[in-house]
Parts: sequence; structure tokens; C-alpha cells
Amino acid sequence: MQVSSLNEVKIYSLSCGKSLPEWLSDRKKRALQKKDVDVRRRIELIQDFEMPTVCTTIKVSKDGQYILATGTYKPRVRCYDTYQLSLKFERCLDSEVVTFETLSDDYSKIVFLHNDRYIEFHSQSGFYYKTRIPKFGRDFSYHYPSCDLYFVGASSEVYRLNLEQGRFLNPLQTDAAENNVCDVNSVHGLFAAGTIEGRVECWDPRTRGRVGLLDCALSSVTADSEINSLPTISALKFNGALTMAVGTSTGQVLLYDLRSDKPLLVKDHQYGLPIKSVHFQDSLDLILSADSRIIKMWNKNSGKIFTSLEPEHDINDVCLYPNSGMLLTANETPKMGIYYIPVLGPAPRWCSFLDNLTEELEENPESTVYDDYKFVTKKDLENLGLTHLIGSPFLRAYMHGFFMDIRLYHRVKLMVNPFAFEEYRKDKIRQKIEETRAQRVQLKKLPKVNKELALKLIEEEEEKQRSTWKKKVKSLPNILTDDRFKVMFENPDFQVDEESEEFRLLNPLVSKISEKRKKKLRLLEQQELHEKEEEEEPEGKPSDAESSESSDDDKDWVAEVRRQRRLLQQEEKVKRQERLREDQQTVLKPQFYEIKAGEEFRSFRDSATKQKLMNKTLEDRLKLEAKNGTLSVSDTTVGSKQLTFTLKKSEQQKKQQEAAKLHRQERKTLRRSAGHLKSRPRRGRPFH
Repeated sequence: MQVSSLNEVKIYSLSCGKSLPEWLSDRKKRALQKKDVDVRRRIELIQDFEMPTVCTTIKVSKDGQYILATGTYKPRVRCYDTYQLSLKFERCLDSEVVTFETLSDDYSKIVFLHNDRYIEFHSQSGFYYKTRIPKFGRDFSYHYPSCDLYFVGASSEVYRLNLEQGRFLNPLQTDAAENNVCDVNSVHGLFAAGTIEGRVECWDPRTRGRVGLLDCALSSVTADSEINSLPTISALKFNGALTMAVGTSTGQVLLYDLRSDKPLLVKDHQYGLPIKSVHFQDSLDLILSADSRIIKMWNKNSGKIFTSLEPEHDINDVCLYPNSGMLLTANETPKMGIYYIPVLGPAPRWCSFLDNLTEELEENPESTVYDDYKFVTKKDLENLGLTHLIGSPFLRAYMHGFFMDIRLYHRVKLMVNPFAFEEYRKDKIRQKIEETRAQRVQLKKLPKVNKELALKLIEEEEEKQRSTWKKKVKSLPNILTDDRFKVMFENPDFQVDEESEEFRLLNPLVSKISEKRKKKLRLLEQQELHEKEEEEEPEGKPSDAESSESSDDDKDWVAEVRRQRRLLQQEEKVKRQERLREDQQTVLKPQFYEIKAGEEFRSFRDSATKQKLMNKTLEDRLKLEAKNGTLSVSDTTVGSKQLTFTLKKSEQQKKQQEAAKLHRQERKTLRRSAGHLKSRPRRGRPFH
């Protein structure tokens, strides 16, 4: 029997341990119990409580006497009698069972829904009748007042089969493409069906009309949940007259009051797996929700986790034994799980001895096998001088070392090391020294790349921690511990180039800061060397003296910026002179270019001018256009700017304009000279 505890809730697994084959004789079984501890400590609550391969569904009859389970392979159903603690009967089926339901208090009336659209009825004696539905079924529920079976599946219709009349009735037409699960309220008979679109449709069987619609897919999306697909309804369960729990395919459980379309509580399993089943535990106001990986028990009022159970294999179905603390599970393994949780309730009447057994285990906790042994490595044996015991019964080899008796270990250690008190005293002194070293510069493991940047970030983090007078702000992640920036301190390609122009202009005081940082690095290296040589505190300059050095004022900062700028200008001038000298030394060779067909060659100057113009910014081009007269900028009355562009004229148009201008000037001079001659008086004899 395996015991686990979560939130101080004990969970006893009664199905763990080795199972013995049926063909073993009683003599061999007794011999195995003497030799094997696991076989001796196991509890076989119900004999042969397993399936050949996999168990798919498990249920308890209404009177609590019989446990029925279906599984493969081959498809079968097994019924266990709890009063006899053994298998009562086993029946093989034609196909696998999707789900089943007991219509009577015992096993005398059972309905099976198969995966090949068949519905099979069994009586106490065996198979009774078989019929078929039009579409593949996924779930069904029984309405006791009208004796109707409601089947939902890969169809928008809900098929109704009346067991009193023995015929199918008119189906209920839903708005969904397919329906996954359904349930009938045992108090007022309300029928609910969970659809593939994430909705729950509620119907009144008396009027055969829909009375409500819940959009659970929209309500299941919360701020903390991460949903990658549309949630579909995978589990549905009523509790009382007004409470309903809905499980989705994305791992959420929604708790509803039927008087409201908003959920009272949304519980996320955090696994993203479909909810297999939902059960209510009324004595402690708990809800048991299970997916294929875990069973969670949580309070239905607050949503607080009560405890959880995670079996070794995937879960197919969960059944809570009524009015007790026993839990039955159908897993992807031959063995069916049996768990006993004393906090949920007492043990069932047919296994009441479990209460006494668990009480004794709590009163006398069993010590583990290794409490009386000490694990030692080969180096420990060399220090103790016990290497000659290797291979003897005193040492039991295990992994990379050995187990030895704890009493032998303490006795040998006392003989080998009688001065244990002196070692204890030295350890205490070493701890005191380490406490005093905390006031000085602590050793830091710096990365290989960008050491100065890492030291700067560490200093800023320490300053933030020391400044307790500041307001509390949201703490940001540190770059050194962030995985997104770890390549910056590992890859040499990300090394900061302190000689670049941008770095020197943006960090005018980098030289002085880097000198301080390098000085601190040397101090750390010296401290590390001193600690390796001796254990006392090394003498040197304390960190407080370094922190007392004041930084430069604003004038020094401006002077440093100007000095860096002058240095950059001088370096640029030297580079230009070197490029000019290299250009003078190189001999240029003539280059020939081929002109494309249909194009006219003008000059290289025009293409160079165009290239220079294209390399300029928009602002420079606008200034050049305004200077040439092709652009005019003016202010409007509303305060905006008005740009007027004039088309640029070609060289031929310019020559024509210049020729016309010269012609106009010549005509003007001729007119002026003609007018001057006309106004001047004539001399000599008048003309007749």
C-alpha cells in the first residue's frame, strides 16, 4: 500500500504492488510472500480487479454492492460483488463500449452504447436486445419519469428511445452541428446537452422545447488562461436543483447556477487536456474534476485546491463510491485504481477494516529501509580507512557508492577523527569571517565577454538595493539573468567596441569610469588570490573608500565632450590625408563604357550630378530647388505652408531662352538708337 500526502491530506493507493497470476498454486504464493516484500505488503482489496489490456469506464450500482467496468481486449464487461470481494461474472461484447448505465439498483438492467452505433440491453441473465441509432453516439442519459433514453452524438439531433413503448420518438433538434455529452437533472428532470461549439442547451422533456442556452466557450476565457482552440464541452454534471458543472476540452471547469448565464467559478487544470469527468462531494463542498493526467479536488465556493491525485497512467474514467472516501479509476493499464482518502469519508461497509488499518499507520509511522544506513562514496571509505571492507557484507554496493550501517559509520568516524570539536570550532570561526566579509566587496563570477558591462550592471543592481528611501516600483528583470540577453555575454561578436566613434561620443566619461571598473576588477582578483593563500581578511583598500570618490561636475563633463570631439576630428583628418596619399600613388587607367541602344550620350558630369542629388536628403534637395528657383515656399492665410514647383528646363530650352533674350536686348538697343536719331535736329539746308 502506497501512501502520499498533499496539503496534509493522506491518500492511500490500494491497487499498487505486484499482482500474482491466477495459475500459481497456493504453495507458490505463500513462498513468494515470504521472499518478496512487495508481495507481502500489498493489499488485494477485490480479487482480479483488472482488465486484460485497458479499462475504459467504471461505475458503481445504485445499491453500492456491485462495481461494473468495461474494457478491452477483447471488449468485455466485468461485474464485481463487493460483498464477496471477487468477480461475479464476465461477458464479452461484439464491439467496444463508449459508455453504459445501470437502470436498476443492481446489475439486472444495463444499457451499453457501442462505438458502432449499436445500443445493447442486458438483463440479469445476459444479453436481452440490440438496436441501432442513425448516427454514432457519444453519450446518453435516462429520464426516469418518462422512461426515455436520450442519445447524443455526431448529429444535431438528440434521439429519444422510449423503453415503455419500445420505439423511437421524434428527436430534439438542436442548433449545434454535433453534441458530445448530456445529463438529466434528478430533481426536476431538466435535460442538458453539451455541444461541440462550446454551448450547453437545456430542454424541458415535458414540452420538448429549449428553455435555455449557455455560451461556456466565451465564459471559459479568462485573463490567466491560455487557449489555442475553440473550447468544446467534454463533461457535464448536475448537482441538486440549481447547480451544474461543465468541463471543456481545453481543461477548464465552469460552475453555474441555473438562474444565471454567468459562471460562479472558473477552475483551470493548467494542463490543456479535456476534462474527462466531474463529480460532486457534498459533505465537504468539494468538486472532483479529472482529465487524463490528474484528479483535482477543490472547494466549489472558493476554488481553493483541497488535494490532487496523479496516477502513473492516463485516466479514462473516475467513479466516486457513494457516501465514502473511496475513489475508483479506469486507467490505460490492466489494473484499475482504488484510492482511499479518509478525509472525504469513512471506508465502505464491505471494507471497514481500512479505517483501523489507516489509523494504525498514522499512529506508528513506518521508517524507510535506508534510515539505519549511511551512504558513503569510495573517497569517504579511503578517509575512514575502510577500503578493505569492499566486497564484504558490511558494505552494500549502490550506484556510485556503498551503504553501510549507521552505527558502524559513527564508531569508525569517532576513532579516526577524535578532534571533531576542533573542526567544529574552526567551522564556526570561518562562518564569522564570512559574515564580516559581507561588508566588503564580494566576489562575483563575471562572464568572459563584456566583463565591464556586466560589472556595471551588478553595481547598478546593488545601488538599487541600497537605496531603500526610494519609492517601491515594479522590479524589472536583470539582464544578466535574462535568457534573452545571455548571448551578449557569451558570443565574442557582441563585444562592445570602446574605440568606435559612437561609443566615445555617447560616453564621454567612459575612460574614467572604465579605469575605476578596471581598478575594481584588479581588486577582486587580488582578493581572490589572498583568499586562496590564507583565510583571514586581506588588507587593502576597503570598498567604502572607493565609493567616497566624487564624480566630475558638469564643467568637466562638457570639457571631456569637447576633447573627445577634437580627438575624433584629428583622427578623421589623418584618415583623409592617408586616403589622399593613397589616391595620389595609385595610377588610374582609362575605362570604357558602352551606351545602350536608343540613348544619347551627354556627359559624365550630368550622371554624377544626378547621383549626388539622389544621395542627398529631402531637406537638402528642397533647399537646392529653392536656390535654383524651381521651388517657392509661401505662407497661407490659415497658417499652413504652400509649396510651388516649377518644371526644370532642358539645356536646349535654356539656349533658346538665352538667344531670345539676346535678341530682345538687340532690338531694344536699336529702338533706342533710332529714337535718339529721330529726336536730334537736322543741320544744313532743308529738303524740298
